[in-house]
Amino acid sequence: MNPVAVIIPALNEAATIGALVAGTRRQGVAWVVVADNGSTDGTADAARAAGADVVAEPRRGYGYACAAGAARALALGAATLVFMDGDGSARPEELPRLLAPLAAGTAGLVLGSRVRGGAERGALAPHQRFGNALTAALMRRLYGLGVTDLGPYRAIRADLLGALDMREMTYGWPTEMTVKAARRGARVVEVPVTWANRRGGRSKVSGTLRGSMLAAVYILGVTLRYARRERGSRKGAK
Repeated sequence: MNPVAVIIPALNEAATIGALVAGTRRQGVAWVVVADNGSTDGTADAARAAGADVVAEPRRGYGYACAAGAARALALGAATLVFMDGDGSARPEELPRLLAPLAAGTAGLVLGSRVRGGAERGALAPHQRFGNALTAALMRRLYGLGVTDLGPYRAIRADLLGALDMREMTYGWPTEMTVKAARRGARVVEVPVTWANRRGGRSKVSGTLRGSMLAAVYILGVTLRYARRERGSRKGAK
């Protein structure tokens, strides 16, 4: 298997990051990169103590943190990148499920589906479930992708990510990755993953009404915007 780096964007996740990094390192990946997005609670120190390579990204935004972590992973020589949230909801022991299609050459992007794998009671708020279902339906209709979930636990070939010219520096990052991969003709597949309640701290998305609404606006906006661009490029080619 090509060298794998796991990228964990994190903002004030000191309560969970140490155990998460340690559990991820036990999976035999080459690097665990924690992208600290301006934490004030010692997240960076806890991540280093657990063996992570820590990169600081003070510009607030999920996409900024993911991009900083990806840049560090690529500089280290990673050929496969895995993105995992820092709150302990994703299980490191399920990494082999995400990596298997990439290793077999049957996918360029692998999405962990919480719908197919199941979530603990309370791990996904009702509005999160509704938003995911709506976005997945739009993905099926607009891009022909047979997806059920647009979750953050995912794996992608480094060369594919580099070709996507990622621009969304907030909550729209995962959606942009998916739609751009589809537009390039890359094979996007899902594997089931289970989802736990966060192990500490407070969610920056579902924990507040404002965070939930902003995430929904960005995700749906990205889904629709790139579909319009694709239709426009097709008309221009006629």
